[in-house]
Amino acid sequence: MYDVPNTERDTTVNDIKISANKVQVYYGEKQAIKDVDCEIQDKTVTAFIGPSGCGKSTFLRCLNRMNDTISVCRVEGSINLDGEDIYDKRVDPVQLRAKVGMVFQKPNPFPKSIYDNVAYGPRIHGLFKTKAELDDIVEKALRRGALWEEVKDRLGDPATGMSGGQQQRLCIARAVATEPEVLLMDEPCSALDPIATAQVEELIDELRSNYSVVIVTHSMQQAARVSQKTAFFHLGNLVEFDDTSKIFTNPEDPRTESYITGRIG
Repeated sequence: MYDVPNTERDTTVNDIKISANKVQVYYGEKQAIKDVDCEIQDKTVTAFIGPSGCGKSTFLRCLNRMNDTISVCRVEGSINLDGEDIYDKRVDPVQLRAKVGMVFQKPNPFPKSIYDNVAYGPRIHGLFKTKAELDDIVEKALRRGALWEEVKDRLGDPATGMSGGQQQRLCIARAVATEPEVLLMDEPCSALDPIATAQVEELIDELRSNYSVVIVTHSMQQAARVSQKTAFFHLGNLVEFDDTSKIFTNPEDPRTESYITGRIG
């Protein structure tokens, strides 16, 4: 049903970047995530798919402690990044989010210049000593965001004047400017037109040579195009997690097959 490209073309046995064990998430009394276990590989695109409200975005936000900002939210279980528990009391969430960057559903550039959007993170984290070093960081990030050639002559222009697709690539450039190790994307293309979506998908494929990328998407076609691993969530449960080609062509769980074929969702 879905055109699954040769997503395993260059995936060797990758190191495990993130491991989650018995993760449960509650909003007050309501349980949103139930006993999720998974291992996310380095330099791989992992897609989270499933119906609306199934817990995929909630689990994604656990990976950089974005749920800490919600007062009624409680996370149980353990999540390790490179073997270290990110929920350890000694872990600074701000430093963690420099390592685990995030791109949101709608492009959200700051009301600043294109340059200052990208420079924001490096300034906060003190990642440079001279203006020339900061210039290099900004250029490198914009190149990684596939945006440099389009904006190099107008870095002082307001970011809010860019097109939606450019704004989303700017947000990706802003996220990679702090040299993260993991990039989380929560439906990064849902507000974009097909051309901008294709540009962002191409960028995601390039980014995995440097990062572990985790993407939440409603589009199964998108998951099939950009990811090597796919996790299917349903009613707060991680139902199945496997190679993308297997999930889409030969899933083991009947609920996964029902979702892929459109019987549930």
